[in-house]
Amino acid sequence: MTTTEARSPLTEPLRYSAFTDDPKGGNPAGVVLDAFGLDDAAMLAIAADLGYSETAFVTRGDEAARRFQVRYFSPLAEVAFCGHATIALTVALAERLGVGDILLDTPVGEIPVATGRDGSGAVVATLTSVATRSRPATGAELDATLRSLGWSGADLDPALPPHVAFGGNDHLVLAAASRARLADLEYDFDALAAVMREHGWTTVNLVWRESPERFHARNPFPVGGVVEDPATGAAAAALGGYLRALGLVTRPTTIAIRQGEDMGRPSDLLIDVSPEDPRTRVTGRAVPLG
Repeated sequence: MTTTEARSPLTEPLRYSAFTDDPKGGNPAGVVLDAFGLDDAAMLAIAADLGYSETAFVTRGDEAARRFQVRYFSPLAEVAFCGHATIALTVALAERLGVGDILLDTPVGEIPVATGRDGSGAVVATLTSVATRSRPATGAELDATLRSLGWSGADLDPALPPHVAFGGNDHLVLAAASRARLADLEYDFDALAAVMREHGWTTVNLVWRESPERFHARNPFPVGGVVEDPATGAAAAALGGYLRALGLVTRPTTIAIRQGEDMGRPSDLLIDVSPEDPRTRVTGRAVPLG
């Protein structure tokens, strides 16, 4: 995998679960470290066969420079950026190349990732997102989404207004008024998928604020053919931009996000947000599966 020309394609995917240190938790992702000779149809077929919400494919790489070109596919389509597959990929690379800085060239731009080891010796990865942005959701966007979810305006936290936030992909951010509302999620898969396709959203990021520095999240992902994502790094990056846009981050702050708990796949994401920097840093572990 030293240069594009040096190796023939190795299409056998690795399987990791991101944002956890337990294979029973986190969000599974496929990782193909040498997809140099694969076309779009082949990558989509591998992602569909795995059935994970996303698979990361290294389509060009330079180990000496620690720089890699990456594409992401869900079981249904290519995705511009995926946070949990980025964490899985860079943990896999660090386990093979040694820890240190890695630079990914993705469809949304350059994504720097710092890898190191924690006190237990496990690899930890921190990605830096592209610049985030956030805008208020329109009434039409909100009404259609609430109907699809079976929610009403009374189910929302008035202190955290609905926004469309970007952290590599667009995500509608809806803050639930209670933890019970967040836990009770049963939505119209086809209807929500149609709304999301119309507006170009990758997930709907449903959150509940336990405290200013701790959130719980759920991410319906019907446009990817998946009912729900148990850990969503891109949505976490977008949430950082959302909180910054609302003026809720007034100093460099680390925020913990607990996701996947209601699915039985608990996941832990950390985001670092600064009022001076439009980017979000997203940190997590990843462990091999099977």
